[in-house]
Amino acid sequence: MGEIYKVAGPVVIATDMDAQMYDVVHVGEEGLMGEVIQIEGEKSYIQVYEDTTGVKPGEPVENTEEPLSVELGPGLLTSIYDGLQRPLPELQEMTGDFIARGEDAPGIDEEKEYDFRPTVEEGDEVEQGDVVGKVDVEYGDHKVMVPPDSEGGEVADVRSGDHTVTDTVVELENGEEIQMRQEWPIRDARPAQDDLRPEVPLVTGQRVLDGLFPIAKGGTAAVPGGFGTGKTVTQQSLAKFSDADIIVYIGCGERGNEMTEVLEEFPELEDPQTGDKIINRTVLIANTSNMPVAAREASIYTGVTIAEYFRDMGLDVALMADSTSRWAEAMREISARLEEMPGERGYPAYLASRLAEFYERAGRVDPLADEDPGSVSIIGAVSPPGGDFSEPVTQNTLRVVKNFWALDKDLAEKRHFPSINWDDSYSGYEDMLADYFKEEVDDDWSDNIQRMKDLLQKDGELQETVQLVGKDALPERERLTLEIGTLIKQFYLQQNAFHPVDQYSSPQKTFDILELILDWGDNAYQALEDGAAVQDIVSLASKNRISEVKTADDYEDKINELRDQMDEEFSELER
Repeated sequence: MGEIYKVAGPVVIATDMDAQMYDVVHVGEEGLMGEVIQIEGEKSYIQVYEDTTGVKPGEPVENTEEPLSVELGPGLLTSIYDGLQRPLPELQEMTGDFIARGEDAPGIDEEKEYDFRPTVEEGDEVEQGDVVGKVDVEYGDHKVMVPPDSEGGEVADVRSGDHTVTDTVVELENGEEIQMRQEWPIRDARPAQDDLRPEVPLVTGQRVLDGLFPIAKGGTAAVPGGFGTGKTVTQQSLAKFSDADIIVYIGCGERGNEMTEVLEEFPELEDPQTGDKIINRTVLIANTSNMPVAAREASIYTGVTIAEYFRDMGLDVALMADSTSRWAEAMREISARLEEMPGERGYPAYLASRLAEFYERAGRVDPLADEDPGSVSIIGAVSPPGGDFSEPVTQNTLRVVKNFWALDKDLAEKRHFPSINWDDSYSGYEDMLADYFKEEVDDDWSDNIQRMKDLLQKDGELQETVQLVGKDALPERERLTLEIGTLIKQFYLQQNAFHPVDQYSSPQKTFDILELILDWGDNAYQALEDGAAVQDIVSLASKNRISEVKTADDYEDKINELRDQMDEEFSELER
């Protein structure tokens, strides 16, 4: 037990306390939760996760001698937590719409009973990560595993039937008791047996991403963009429609109204994978901008630890962090309170290493148990002030992620969404995933994507010329190239996140739309060579009807109808 020496906003200095780095402590008469983040002689610097108004020197500080940890087990799915894994619905019942200081509640319901179905028997040998049983949850079977820090051993007793998460369900000969609940320190990565090559795509349902800038399961991506460019909508679309088994959505320092949209929409939104509600396979962490800044720093680690837990069951997890810039701002504020030497733009000197530490917890792995490979894919939004991609958070993020999806303010102002700039963005997984798309979708996948890239590059060069001399001064073939480029941008790269059909595009539909546009372009070039006038070609009705494919429920029938129309129209041009 120590006592408060000094209070500086969310940072409290305590004396006479035997503490280690990252010990969780309870500060003051109200027992506010905090964490030791610096030790200097007999002074312990504590990052307090709650408002410190009214806390004064001389009040007690109690050390739990335990690191900040999260509870893991059945009951995580459908939950809505703050950055410290406190369940917000339960806290609302306890304290009203605003969380009272010093209040806490278990991260997992300790009274709810689950029907434990063991997969081991007495006398079996188990070790770290082994599955000892299963329980039914909202999204299929939840596997009960031996904790990664367990010594393992021979099973002495198995207790099937209804149990709470705190009951012992398996007991080992060495006396170790295994519950359905685990605890794990949030700053420590959970171990795995082996790292695997990221060669399976995380299908997002967004044409611009799956086509031009694909991400692998276990991959990392950054979504930087200024205010109004659509970061949050892009993140929400990825959460809704990516083919991950589990979604962990972290609202880190974002505006309350944006998190409210997520909290209201996810329980009602139909899951395209299961037909059930998407909340049934989602964990939401809401740490909005009006919550204590120190808890914002912890929310990222809370989310990725929960994601790793599901990964260890052999599941694919997509983690959305919106946004890492607010996380970095929390680190900057705490660093200033500690009077540390500031780095660029006031961020702490360790900003780059913290970002790398976070994104490196992504990956596709063989779990400790004999399970299918699992993965954690991390997609972090970045909010650079004024859309300046040269600022430290964006630049340091770019050094550690493999995918860069740059949101463009000019495209957003033109109402082109997703506003991902096809010239500035890139994917480090494209070559690794090419074989998958060829085998699962079509042999021409890579060839068509390359043709689209060439057309977009040529379109960009011609647009610069048009600014100088006007469109009519271009040769006929180049004018036709501009039209095909416009088709790609409007009918392929643009996608309506709020349209019930267009908000999701399967890889096959993504391929078919692009192939239709390229086929129209090939016919147009051939018609031009055969003597048709450009104005006659671009006025064909089939050109603009390509947009109907995006929103058609029966898009295959629409494509067949359009191909027949194209054949008829181009045949008439040749007469």
